[in-house]
Parts: sequence; C-alpha cells; structure tokens
Amino acid sequence: MNLVLMGLPGAGKGTQAEKIVETYGIPHISTGDMFRAAIKEGTPLGLQAKEYMDRGDLVPDEVTIGIVRERLSKDDCRKGFLLDGFPRTVAQAEALENILAELNRSIDYVIHIQVDKDILMERLTGRRICKNCGATYHLVFNPPAQPGVCDKCGGELYQRADDNEETVANRLEVNVKQMQPLLEFYEKKGYLRHINGQQDIDKVFADIRELLGGLQ
Repeated sequence: MNLVLMGLPGAGKGTQAEKIVETYGIPHISTGDMFRAAIKEGTPLGLQAKEYMDRGDLVPDEVTIGIVRERLSKDDCRKGFLLDGFPRTVAQAEALENILAELNRSIDYVIHIQVDKDILMERLTGRRICKNCGATYHLVFNPPAQPGVCDKCGGELYQRADDNEETVANRLEVNVKQMQPLLEFYEKKGYLRHINGQQDIDKVFADIRELLGGLQ
C-alpha cells in the first residue's frame, strides 16, 4: 500500500504513523529522515542537500524530489510506504506522481487526519515542561498533580515560547494555507480520504484500518 499522511500540527499524525507502520510493515518516510539518510550515505543529492541545510537554506525542490525518487526505489518500499511531510506543494505532488509512474506504481490513499483548529489550539498550547528535569506535561491530557509543579522532581513548569497562543495560531494559519491546495489536488485525483482525528487515538486508528482493509 502506497500512502501519504496529512494533517495540521497537533492532529496526531506521528502517533497514527507509528501504528500504521507497526501494523502493515511498510516504511515511514519523512522528509527529515530521507535527508539524514542521504547525507549519511554520502549520495550526490545528499551532499547537495547538506550544503543548503548547513547554510540554513531551504533544500530546493529538484534536490528534494531526487532524494524522494532514490528513497522510493529502495527494496524496503516494494510492498509500499507511508510518506509524511512530503509533498508540501502541488509541484511536489505532481513530481511524486511522475516518480511513481516511473516505478509503475500509484498512491492508494492520501489520509488526512482532520481536527478543528480550536481543538488543535488546546492541544498545542497546553504543553508544559519542567525547567529542572525536562519532563513534559499537558494541562488537559497529562496534567501535573499540583499546578505548575513537576511530579518527578518538584521543579517549576513553564510554557515554551513557540507554544503560546499567538505563535501557535500563526503556525496553524501558515499550515492551512500550505495544505489547502494539496488537499484540492488530491481530491481531484480521487485519493483523498478524511479521518476524524478528534476521537480517541485507538478509534482514529480503527477508522484508518477500516479504510486500509480493502488494500489487504
């Protein structure tokens, strides 16, 4: 099965990706992992990517797409893959179509884990971290026994600057604008399937399993 996983920050993509990979035995391919592997292997494209990354620049599409092509050609992708973080633009999505056509394959589903922005705000702004030991809490899902105090060491809990409401709202807005054209592209292709990400984690995965059951 050839899958693309999409969702806004906080939608639970990482959790569901782990469950999909574990259940179906296909590799989880994220952009960061691909870059790191290509750099470690010292491939020409990996070395090109490293030059951009070392300068703090974005890796251009032609390099990213080349690395994706190399990765999807590897033996462990023969039974399928789960792409996460790629494509990010319609141009990359079109390039992915071409890569898969070269490999005589196609996408089965684009799984979009859908969560309302208000709920994502609650999820993303609720994180608190211990200044002393680094333990992580969540005001809603994993609160400390005593507000503002770490259960493990008694240290003070704080909110990271990038977890405040203004920063999170901006990050979500940027991601919505970036993702919308992709969702429309895949809707037209007939690949797109929406999964309700506001349910319990296991129920979200049960819905994904039901969707993927037809591919077994």
